[in-house]
Amino acid sequence: MASGRPRQPNDPSGMASVEAAVSMVARPNLVARLWHWRYELGLIAGVILGTVSIGYILGLKWLIAVAAATMAIGVSAMVWPPSRQRIIARAWCVITPHRVRTGCTHAWIQTRDGRLPVVLYTVPADFGERVWLWCRAGITAGDLEGARDILRASCWASDVRVVVNDRRSHIVVLEVIRRLPAGRHAGDTPNPAWPYLDRGQADGSDPEEPALYSGPGHLWPFG
Repeated sequence: MASGRPRQPNDPSGMASVEAAVSMVARPNLVARLWHWRYELGLIAGVILGTVSIGYILGLKWLIAVAAATMAIGVSAMVWPPSRQRIIARAWCVITPHRVRTGCTHAWIQTRDGRLPVVLYTVPADFGERVWLWCRAGITAGDLEGARDILRASCWASDVRVVVNDRRSHIVVLEVIRRLPAGRHAGDTPNPAWPYLDRGQADGSDPEEPALYSGPGHLWPFG
């Protein structure tokens, strides 16, 4: 029985929802906090270390020159479309895990002792991002499937799909969909380059259960 929010009125998981609602999300320990904010902390540490090193070793003039050159390179990278797209895609890979954890918190996707799923890593995709999650004991893909509306709102996305590793059910992928292929609309013929966007049933509705990974793009390195 999936815990979390009831999926429909009179859902028998309602008692589990009450239990989850009155439980508190456990505060992450220091190691977990460092892992969650590793990219931001690394960037801040790099800027501070670089600034201090250049200013101390080469002097203020060199520090100003390096800062100006860095800003010029950054502006050039944002002006050139391919580079800008890659930078934005990587930025979303940093932002999205935070949004997923926030969505899981508000959707009550947690264990009995208040622990959230573990975000293993995030990779960019043509449609948005794929977020690999490790579901702790007590959390299932059904919990995530039942909270898709909350997750996609938390991730600022047009949709979120839940995909289960067909060999390891505790490994779940959230496909955070931010855009469709150029010229494609809902209900169009499936595009082979977007293998995980066409899982709807014959009547066009979404399947009731999470999909399974198969074919290209299997869950490396877990598959």
